Amino acid sequence: MDLSICFVTLNTLEYLEPLLASIERYTNGLQYEAIVVDNGSTDGTVEWVQHNHPEITLIDNRVNSGFTRGNNLAMALAKGDFLLLLNPDTLLTEDCFGPQITYLRENPEVGISIPKVLNADGSFQQQSRRGDARPVEVFGYFLKLGKLFPNNRKLNGYLQSWLPEGEISEVKAVSGSCMFIRREVYQQIGGLDEQFFAYQEDSDYCMRARQAGWKVMYAPLCSIIHYGGEGGSKTQPYYAIFQWHRSYYLYYRKHFAREYFFLFNWFYYIVMIGKLLFALLKRFLRGK
Repeated sequence: MDLSICFVTLNTLEYLEPLLASIERYTNGLQYEAIVVDNGSTDGTVEWVQHNHPEITLIDNRVNSGFTRGNNLAMALAKGDFLLLLNPDTLLTEDCFGPQITYLRENPEVGISIPKVLNADGSFQQQSRRGDARPVEVFGYFLKLGKLFPNNRKLNGYLQSWLPEGEISEVKAVSGSCMFIRREVYQQIGGLDEQFFAYQEDSDYCMRARQAGWKVMYAPLCSIIHYGGEGGSKTQPYYAIFQWHRSYYLYYRKHFAREYFFLFNWFYYIVMIGKLLFALLKRFLRGK
């Protein structure tokens, strides 16, 4: 088995149907399996998969156990030489799996890779490849300071905007929207850290892989569309906003807090609380 494709779904049937069709259309010459973990969808996802794709391994959680735990359940069943964490709100427009697998087989030092990820309008999804989420980089990202200081690599460090979109580059982390993982990485460091319900679990996993000696690469040998903002973030928007901010703080506390004075750690915590409250208020005022 070449590839195990792991999906975590939550009311994304309208995207899952065309995604599976695009995989069947563009994926040739690879032995692959698909594993769907459903986190309590109410849009008929489970029934549709059971009826239309009996070959897919389906886990019906019935409740939202989180993106991270859902992927861990799928990864534990995976049989492929490579594992792919793939968001259900993505779409193939060309053969994307073959080139990535070939690249990984030819570069055994690479443990994790991602292709070029595009937004629905065809623009590059910058957050699909990342630097470390250290305070300066995070503040630069949150406050969009990188646009004011385009040549400052600290303020632009999270999105690494100086890297060419069309060139293979070593990065600190990649998005879990389309993350290829070598089986040996999974065997060495295990699954995703479930203290991250969703968000930043991908950055944390890449950090752990790098600490274990593996390279994380942005490999734009092909492209894939990621619509984004669907699934849990659309179904449970306020809870998603909370988890997004919580995960950024947890990532900082896990990897970087010991490097800073305790008063700064409290400052960072207060700033994240303030940003969370602002984001919740903004969402409420939008009436959604």
